Amino acid sequence: MIELGKIQELTIDRITPHGAYLTAGNDEKNAVLLPSKELGESDQKNEKVSVFVYRDSKDRLIATKQVPKIQLGSFAPLKVVDITKVGAFLDWGLEKDLLLPYSEQIIKVHKGREYLVNLYIDKSDRLCATMKIYPLLKTNSKHQAGDWVEGYVYQINPELGAFVAIENQYHGLIPTQIMNDDTHCGDKVNARVAEIRADGKLVLSPNRKAYKEIPGDAKTILSKLDKNNGFLPFNDKSDPHLLKKEFNMSKASFKRAVGHLLKAKKIRITEKGIERYGK
Repeated sequence: MIELGKIQELTIDRITPHGAYLTAGNDEKNAVLLPSKELGESDQKNEKVSVFVYRDSKDRLIATKQVPKIQLGSFAPLKVVDITKVGAFLDWGLEKDLLLPYSEQIIKVHKGREYLVNLYIDKSDRLCATMKIYPLLKTNSKHQAGDWVEGYVYQINPELGAFVAIENQYHGLIPTQIMNDDTHCGDKVNARVAEIRADGKLVLSPNRKAYKEIPGDAKTILSKLDKNNGFLPFNDKSDPHLLKKEFNMSKASFKRAVGHLLKAKKIRITEKGIERYGK
């Protein structure tokens, strides 16, 4: 059986000026064309070839020796190369770009950016991409607390945090309170497993313990503390204009940075202001 959206080994049934017609097993009634431009000298009748099967611009099944960046049921970060009335088109390594319908987008996508998608077959028997991957991810990861993992951010909920597909297959979440301000859908992240929930989903922390990896705003506060003998007369009740003038950051950014430093045990808050921890 010829399978749409998968790399498979098929047999050359006959060769014509248009290319070779390939079949699966003894099923000679159903054949797919491998265009002549992809035929090699060793491609002869009854020989087996490894191909990927998809649909051409006229929705006809066609085979290619090119290896796509994604196969049916799998996940991959793909770049948006065009946006049209029917949706966005993604570069998946083949001549015909892959459609990401508007109905399968969870955010507005932008040309030139990568987004994590899954490949599926739609109701019209065509290959399409979807960003709705939450129900497709698994919870049986063998990772332990403290492990460092990689993944792609595929959705952001301001109240919950950044949803991450760990290794493109497992559920992960970076909670809002420790999520970096410049986190976006499509970002590749390296994070530490902070907790394994009862349902098997992983809670992630992108924060490093090293001073040099503390987020930028927090570095600014630490630097000023070090220049002022470990004390600054500011806290979360300080006037926003004074914070902007002193640190060049908004009050919200200041509070987030202070939160990072408190969590990292770099500072402590007193009634008078901020003190370097251990002062």
